[in-house]
Amino acid sequence: MMEVKEGMIKATDAFERLVHWTLAISCIILFITGLGMMFHSLNFIGDFMGGLKSLKYVHNIMGLIFGFSMIFTISMWWKEAGVFDLPADWQWIKVAGGYLWHVDKVPEIGKYNPGQKMFFLAVAGCGILMLATGLLMMFQPEFLPMWILRWMYPLHALGFFTLFAFFFVHIYLGTIGNPGSFQAMVHGWVSPGWAKKQHPKWLKEMEEHGTLKIYGGEKKKDTPSH
Repeated sequence: MMEVKEGMIKATDAFERLVHWTLAISCIILFITGLGMMFHSLNFIGDFMGGLKSLKYVHNIMGLIFGFSMIFTISMWWKEAGVFDLPADWQWIKVAGGYLWHVDKVPEIGKYNPGQKMFFLAVAGCGILMLATGLLMMFQPEFLPMWILRWMYPLHALGFFTLFAFFFVHIYLGTIGNPGSFQAMVHGWVSPGWAKKQHPKWLKEMEEHGTLKIYGGEKKKDTPSH
């Protein structure tokens, strides 16, 4: 685990990290099991789980876990990550946050940049779509016409492919593309330099509201877990 040093800033608490990793791990398992059922050439994935029936069982259980973690994800992060702060976020989008070309001064943004907000909205929207269609496919209520049930499969696949694409972008930007970000979801602390460079507005807001938590400092209220 990455080392927590004195002076680092608290970015996430233990419950936020638990929800994040529950959502991420359940999503990965759903990707793998879903691919195993979707494509005949990948049916061999079921062999590792005792057959296609077991594969479907694991997929359904993970879907329920994904659904519960999705509820907490939306309720916790909607206010900060689900709403765009205009015009500041638009100014950031116009320069792509400085990721694609050199920008002398990237517009200041809050705790989550517009790219992260787009990912959050994609996860929330596709997550709800996949959960709803998955439940309908799982239980197939008799009161629904068959033509509606048939639409559940392509809609479920649409949600899958959209999330699948965003997932790899998220991994890249949370690691190699943005060094220092990953530790926010490992032990919850980030360096002051990272916070000042990536999310200066968020840093200023915590300082103004007295909510800034510094490891080893006077305002430190909790300790990280190792």
